[in-house]
Amino acid sequence: MRFDILTIFPNFFTGPLDHGILSRAIATGAVEVNTHDLRAFTQDRHRTVDDRPFGGGEGMVLKAQPIFECVEALGGIDAKMDRDPSRQSVILLSAQGKRFTQATAHRLATLERVVLICGRYEGVDERVSHLLANEELSIGDYVLSGGELAAAVILDATARLLPGVLGHADSSRYESFGAGDDPADSRTADGVPRSTHGAGGLLDYPHYTRPAEFRGVAIPEVLGGGDHAAIRQWRRRMALEKTFRNRPDLLFHAALTDEDREHLATLEPEP
Repeated sequence: MRFDILTIFPNFFTGPLDHGILSRAIATGAVEVNTHDLRAFTQDRHRTVDDRPFGGGEGMVLKAQPIFECVEALGGIDAKMDRDPSRQSVILLSAQGKRFTQATAHRLATLERVVLICGRYEGVDERVSHLLANEELSIGDYVLSGGELAAAVILDATARLLPGVLGHADSSRYESFGAGDDPADSRTADGVPRSTHGAGGLLDYPHYTRPAEFRGVAIPEVLGGGDHAAIRQWRRRMALEKTFRNRPDLLFHAALTDEDREHLATLEPEP
C-alpha cells in the first residue's frame, strides 16, 4: 500500500516514520510512504503557498495551484471523475471533514494508494475539495494548526491493519473498536475456550500484568483462576462498563447480546 503526503513541512514526518510499527511496516515493504513539499510546486521566487481569502476575513488560505500540480506530478493518480474509489483515494485533512473512525481505517486499508493533503492556515481553497479530493476527513472535533498530525494519525491507524504489520493477525481485532466475535470462534483450535473477546465496537477491557499485587491493589481474582470462560465473561462485562462510563455513544451501534443488555441495565451513571 502506498501513501503520498502533501505538506509544507515534510520534515515533520521524520519522527513518526522512523519509529515503532510504521518504521517496521516500511522496512518490510508492507507500506510505502512518500512526502512531497508543496513549496516545490509554487510559481514565484518566494515559494508562496497561501493567499488572502476572497470576501475578506482573518487568516490566509492555502492555494489550489500547488496542490493540484503536486498531485498531477505524482503519477498514477487518476482524475477525480475517473478515479476508482476501491483502489485509490485523495483525502483532504480538514476540520470540516467527516470524522475519521476505525471503520474508516479499515476501508482505507483495502486500497492500493492514498494521497493525504495536509491543510494549513485558515483553510484550503474549496476547489481542492470540489475538483480533486474524494473526501474530507477530520480526526476529531477540535482545530489543529495543520493537517500533519492528522496525517500521521491516519497513516498509523490504517497501516497497522495491513496483513503482516502487527505481530499477530488478531491484535487489531481484540482491542478497542475491534470486530465482534463469530459465534463459532469462542474456542481455540484445541477446544479451549477463548479468554479474549472481540470488542464488537466497544472500548477494550482492562488489562493487568505482573506483579499480581501492586501498591496494595490486587488483580481481579477471576484473572488468576484459569477459567477461560469466566475470564471471557468478565472481560466482556468490563468492556461494557468502560464504554458505558467513557463513550456511551458507542453503545448505540455496538453488537450487543441479550446478556450484554441485561448487564448494562444494572449500571448506574457516574455522578
